[in-house]
This record gives sequence, C-alpha cells and structure tokens, in this order.
Amino acid sequence: MNDDRADLQRRRFLRDSARWAFAAAATSLLPTAVAQPGVHADQQVLARVRGGRVRGQREHGTCVFRGLRYGADTAAYRFQPPRREAPWRGIADALEYGAAAPQGGGEGPGSEDCLFLNVWTPALGDGGKRPILFYIHGGGFNNGSGSDPLYDGGALCRRGDVVVVTVNHRLNLFGYLYLGALGDPRMAASGNVGQLDLVQALHWVREHAAVFGGDADNITVFGQSGGGAKIATLMAMPAAKGLFQRAWTMSGQQVTAAGPRAAAQRTAIAMQAAGASDIEALLRLSPAALLAAGKARDPSRIETSGLYVGPVLDDAVLPVHPFFPEAPAQSAHIPMVIGNTRDETRAFLGNDPANHELTWDSLPAKLEREQYVDLRPERVIKAYRRMYPHYTPSQVFFAATTAGRSWRGAVEELEARARQHTGAAPTWAYQLDWGSPLDGGRLGAFHTLDIPLVFDNTARPGARSGDGAEARGLAATMSSALLQFARHGDPNHTGLAHWEPYGLPRRQTLLFDVRSTLADDPRGGERELYRQAPFLQRGTF
Repeated sequence: MNDDRADLQRRRFLRDSARWAFAAAATSLLPTAVAQPGVHADQQVLARVRGGRVRGQREHGTCVFRGLRYGADTAAYRFQPPRREAPWRGIADALEYGAAAPQGGGEGPGSEDCLFLNVWTPALGDGGKRPILFYIHGGGFNNGSGSDPLYDGGALCRRGDVVVVTVNHRLNLFGYLYLGALGDPRMAASGNVGQLDLVQALHWVREHAAVFGGDADNITVFGQSGGGAKIATLMAMPAAKGLFQRAWTMSGQQVTAAGPRAAAQRTAIAMQAAGASDIEALLRLSPAALLAAGKARDPSRIETSGLYVGPVLDDAVLPVHPFFPEAPAQSAHIPMVIGNTRDETRAFLGNDPANHELTWDSLPAKLEREQYVDLRPERVIKAYRRMYPHYTPSQVFFAATTAGRSWRGAVEELEARARQHTGAAPTWAYQLDWGSPLDGGRLGAFHTLDIPLVFDNTARPGARSGDGAEARGLAATMSSALLQFARHGDPNHTGLAHWEPYGLPRRQTLLFDVRSTLADDPRGGERELYRQAPFLQRGTF
C-alpha cells in the first residue's frame, strides 16, 4: 500500500542533524587513535570503503556504521541519475544517520545531499559469507528514510548472523518527477532517479560485501509499504538485474507504473504550481518551493493529499509495468515472499472515532469515498454481510477498504507469479492476522504492524506491537522466517507450521498469529468480489 499518511503518523523523529562529519572538499584528518565524543576507543571500528576510511562503533557486540555515503550530493544534478561520491582523506565518522531526502512531515525538511546507507554486521573483513538483508523504507514514494528506530538492524544481525543494510534515496518530485517529455537529454531518466539511487546503493553493497563480512551473491531486498512497491519495480528494471537474489515485500505492491502521458500531466501541474516555465526554472527552485509544488491536487484523487508521483513507464529505465500484464520475466528465478496485514486501513482510518461507530445508514457514503474501487457501495456491503454476517458496519468498512485499497495489488502480484512458466522460483504468501493489543485492540493487524515483528524490534521506540509475550513470540517466528529465507531461499523453519508456496488454484497463504496456520484462499470471497472491478493503481492514468 502506498498511503503516505500511515507512515507519517508513525515517524516523528527529526534526523536532519544526523549528517556526515565531513564533505568532499573539507575532509577530516583525525588520527585513528583519537576517540570521538561519546565513543570509547575500544568501541571504535574502522573500515575502508571506496571513498576512504570510515569510523563506526560497536553496539552490543555488533559493528554499526551509520551515514555511509554511497553517492554524491544530488543538488548539483537535480532530476538526474546518481553519481559516485567523491573520495576523502583521513577518517570520516559514520556514527550518525545521514540526512533524509527532502520531504515534509516529521523527517523533513531533509536535504538533497541524502544518498546514505547504514550497515550492521557481526564482523568486518573476516572472510564471512553472510547473507545481506537490504531494507527499503516505506512512506510511499514521498516520505521516509532508513533511520527509523524500528529499522535498527542489530537484533536481526545478532539473531541470524547476517549483515543488515538500510538506505535513504530521493523521493517525491526530487526522485520521480517525469521531465522526459520536455526534450532535455539530461532529464531522460528523471521519472525514475529515486529507483536508480537504489540501484546504485545495491551496487555499493555488492562492491563492499567482503568488507562487512557479507556475501555479494546473496542479497535479499525487503521492504514495507512503499518499500515493497520499490522492490516490485526493481524486479522489472534492467539496471537492477542480478543485484539481488531474493525479495520479501510487506504491504507494498506496484502492479503498474505511471504512464508517460499521465506522468507528464502531473509534471505540468507541478510546474504551474511552482511558477516554473521550463526545466531551468525548476532547477533554480529551492527545495522548499519544489516540495510545495508537490502539494498541488492530483487529478485522480478524491482527497487533497498532493500529486501522485512514482515510477514511470519511460521505455528506458522502466520498459515494462512491474507486474502487468505478467510478472517480470527478468526476476522469474528470484524467490519471493508477498505479505499483507489483515486490517491494513485501520492504521490511518482507524484513528477517527467516527469510523468505529458507523451505522448501516452512514456506511455507504463513507465506503464510497474510501474504498478506491468504483463499485456501488451497496453491492459491496451486501456481499460482506453475506460473507461475514456477524460483522458490524465498522468491521465491514475496515475490511472492504483494506481489500479495495491495498490487498488487491498483492493478489495481482501473487496471481502473476503463480502463472509464470514451469521452473520459475516459488512465491510464498502471508497475512498477518495477529492484532496489536495497544489502543484496546482497536487497530487490529494494521498497516506497518509487521515491521517490528520482522525486525525483531518489539521493544524499540515506536513499536506499536507492544513488547508482551505474544509480540515477542511472533517476532521470533517472523524474523526467523525472514532469516531462513535470506539464507536458503525458503522461509520455513522448525518453529513454523509448514509454509507451502502460493499456487493455483489453492492459493496457499500462511496466517501469522500466536499459532500460525496455513490456509487455502483464506479471503476467497473478497477476492472474487473485487474481481468485478478492474484493478487500477493510482497514477497509472
């Protein structure tokens, strides 16, 4: 699901001050024997990367490097593909997170100098061939960073003897504004430079795998919400071919990309909002002015949450839709996990008390606005009352919006993978059924709930799973499944009911709960209901 509000509600940590202690033109000359404030000499760890030497630190036995630069400041080449970082002299501190991309919300304002990644590893340069887990953050294509406390890779690193990487990249208009129709060859890839940042980061990780004790030929990309959508897009990008060997997505699908005409239409709206008549005027805009232009109303949206931007079908960087009309052929050999939560939309629609008190009279209008599917709400309500006669109007509302807004994309991807030719790698499907006990259980298994469970971070700040026995037990189950998948290409482990790959016609799906079980087509009635309307991802037209 690419709904930015769910992630914005969860992130309130300012990270702009977490920047590199050096710049390419003004480099640090600190000797290795000098400890930095707050970091004892025996806690320091040093590594050499392609740009120069870097200083990290040990945390609970894990080597941690934050704010590693994998690309140059993008301000000098706005809307263009990433470039390599300049080398430096001396030792650069990698002790604090790097700046997030320009954005609003709790992680803003950010900086165009945002191409940073973070690494957690058990050991440096020991010849280890550890699986590498590369996490791509959510926030749609508009917001977020790899610096959220829930993305701390220490627990996964220690539990599974793996290397964990999180990453920042360009977002919103900075990463996905399509200028290819304006004829400037410099901007031919502009609609996908946020994706190309991720490609460059993956190249950097492969190049430095041995430095951090990892295996360059065993990289698992995993991501939630917008992160999952970015992964689905990478799977169809020729530039990303061969850069990762497994993919795990959580509540994040990208079946179709923005068409070039639709993307150009949104570019025209943004330029008009900014008062920019040409590309040079766009390049002169301040980051704040460009972000303001992105708040213009999108032609396809009911609400006024800003222009949709995302990957563009530009015939160059992205020559095909990610999962339409079929799964990407270049990634058929990559094992994949596709998961969602049962109550996705409670993450953002569940915070309105009125949505918990709907009546059969008030439900139709509310559902028509929020389901994002052009079916008469009366038809949908009738079907849900038949399938789930015990549901209240509010339960129908949350179930139908979840199925209509987010889950359908997961089904489309699963069905496309299941139709691929004999010999294609398997795909496993999951649904998180366990609901958070916080807030009186009102939010159930909401969008983002699987993040602290997969990262084994239920005790971290912002984990709305709580840190009770059930949450810790399920975190052990889910994180172990991810680790097994990263190591062996199969998520099954001894603490889990046998998880069969998804196939037709059974549509096997693992239901993660206190006692996880495998079910065949567990929401088949809802799947059939929404087949009555064509699937159309916002931004495509």
